[in-house]
Amino acid sequence: MAADQPVWPDELFADLDRTGPVPLYFQVSSRLEAAIRSGEIAPGARLENEIEIGHRLGLSRPTVRRAIQELVDKGLLVRRRGIGTQVVQGQVTRQVELTSLYEDLKNAQHDPTTRVLVRDVRAAPADVAEQLGVAVGSDALYLRRQRSTDGVPVALLENWLPSDFADISLETLEQQGLYQILRTRGVTIRVAKQRIGARREHGDEAELLDVDKGGPLLTMERVAYDASGRAIEFGHHCYRPDMYSFETTLVAK
Repeated sequence: MAADQPVWPDELFADLDRTGPVPLYFQVSSRLEAAIRSGEIAPGARLENEIEIGHRLGLSRPTVRRAIQELVDKGLLVRRRGIGTQVVQGQVTRQVELTSLYEDLKNAQHDPTTRVLVRDVRAAPADVAEQLGVAVGSDALYLRRQRSTDGVPVALLENWLPSDFADISLETLEQQGLYQILRTRGVTIRVAKQRIGARREHGDEAELLDVDKGGPLLTMERVAYDASGRAIEFGHHCYRPDMYSFETTLVAK
């Protein structure tokens, strides 16, 4: 970013109190936080580096660094190698319920888009065959999709389905969520087994999700069953942790 193009309004730091009891780092941090939360500083905006910010505001680099770190710790800013400090895009918080990511994004007033990376029929490996209740090596539909919200990649979705769903087209997958597609075929998902975890990215995930090499990802594994108890899909999904979180309500027995 050029030195003459700050991402904040000119007046944001015009009246810093340089002699009062409130630390300067806290004043800077608080004002940046308010501007981010109000939308004055847009999601995805990149801040100047600490030296440039310090020069612009007449503050020391340690003061600026501490102010920035406060917002990194709160999840409002993220430091990215080769990119710098960036305002976090609005995070998607998903209830741990039997719904699809596409539907959750739609219900939260986001604009989901899908890029189909792989759609083909493959021989089911042993772990997939076990989860789907089919013979090892039998045909199964394999899908790998990149899901974005408001133009920002959020998740990579890998799914296996029994062979009778092999005619689901690429075009349909780009336009609808998987559970929505299944419902149009008369399938109703009734129950699912789900495991949520975390791991480091690998392979092409850093490029596809726009995260750092070796960085952390949230993960979810799910087997979903229809009303008859038949396994309909087996999925491995991974999500950007700065863009995505799971939420659940716990009730004491």
